[in-house]
Amino acid sequence: MAGTKTLTIIKPDAVRYEHIGPILTMINSSGFHIAALKLIRLSRSEAEHFYVVHKNKPFFNSLIDFMTSGPVVIGILEKENAVADYRKLMGNTDPLKAEEGTIRKKFAANIERNAVHGSDSDENAEKECNFFFSCIERFSVFDK
Repeated sequence: MAGTKTLTIIKPDAVRYEHIGPILTMINSSGFHIAALKLIRLSRSEAEHFYVVHKNKPFFNSLIDFMTSGPVVIGILEKENAVADYRKLMGNTDPLKAEEGTIRKKFAANIERNAVHGSDSDENAEKECNFFFSCIERFSVFDK
């Protein structure tokens, strides 16, 4: 059975250009429940720890610079099949290849400044949600 949660990060570029509301509206309109949400500014250390899987990739330092360049909105989204459904809603990492009506098609500047992050697996969704949110910061519809 597919998981019921995924993590989203509305990245600094989308926050800077006031796209928080429209992105959250798209998320809600797609049937997701927002179980947790906060606006934070990642420290370099936090960003490096979160993106450690990319440590040896050539884009790692520019990714960390970008993710620490301004505030981000982080949230836990819930829905049956959350990871796959949110990845579809986000669209291709490259907004030029993203389908019409996706978040990245509408709000991403380019492949590096692509507006949003979403978990890529149920296992990573669990890890990512736990990285940013304690139990008392979550309000799940699936716990009722």
